[in-house]
Amino acid sequence: MNQILRPDPSSEEAMLNEACRVLRRLAEPGACLALAPGMETAVVVRENGEGPALRTAMVAREVAEAMALKDWIKSYGKGRVLRYTITASGRTALRRMVADAETARERALRDPEAAVDRNDPLALSEERRRAVRYSLAESPLMVLARRRDKGGGPFLTPELVAAGERFREDFELALMGDRAGSTLHALLSGASPDTLSSIGGSPATLAAVDRVRMAVVALGPGLSDMALRSLCYLEGMESIEKELSWSARSGKIVLRIALQRLRQHYESDSRAWSPLIG
Repeated sequence: MNQILRPDPSSEEAMLNEACRVLRRLAEPGACLALAPGMETAVVVRENGEGPALRTAMVAREVAEAMALKDWIKSYGKGRVLRYTITASGRTALRRMVADAETARERALRDPEAAVDRNDPLALSEERRRAVRYSLAESPLMVLARRRDKGGGPFLTPELVAAGERFREDFELALMGDRAGSTLHALLSGASPDTLSSIGGSPATLAAVDRVRMAVVALGPGLSDMALRSLCYLEGMESIEKELSWSARSGKIVLRIALQRLRQHYESDSRAWSPLIG
């Protein structure tokens, strides 16, 4: 199982950052957090009534317990595995945290020293940043997952959806912790994996950063840009197509190709898939 970021209990900021990441996933339809006795890690899974539940996030037990104490999540049902859903208080806290993060980004954009490197595959222009809607209950991937192809079958198979969710999960984990963002930027800009230890960061963060880097390399320049925009920054297909001057409805085809490449990459890596709890 992948290493999970375990924030310093004394660091309220780190705990809130992790909670925000998990609450975003719990705000999605059909999502719940599962925590088994004796397990140090909880998982967020999403059920849609079609096939097995899909894991969308993993979180340290202490973070899940902290969210429960704050009444951001509540348990339901009975059984060996405890299951939690987001509460009204949790949704309010999520909106507040998202608003605070947006305010911080606005300040950074107004800072002349915070110039965006447009050659950086992770750099967001102001127009792209405005297109991101972190508080949306549904990601572009979830919207496409409900669509059907001309033959009546799903446009995206469950395996492709799982690959996309895995990429987003690693991306979000890679941004957690001190200097994690700069670490991810450095590696995606061509820094050697050997520089990970010198850049700094927790083992879990550095492992996630390296997994994102390997996935981006496997995708290649064009497909990785599509994957980052739609799966991680949550830009809609229409926005991407307009910015890249693509024809209408071509974005979803490119994304499906990117997801197929991601699936091949993860299937060739024994560390890629972890079993769900329960």
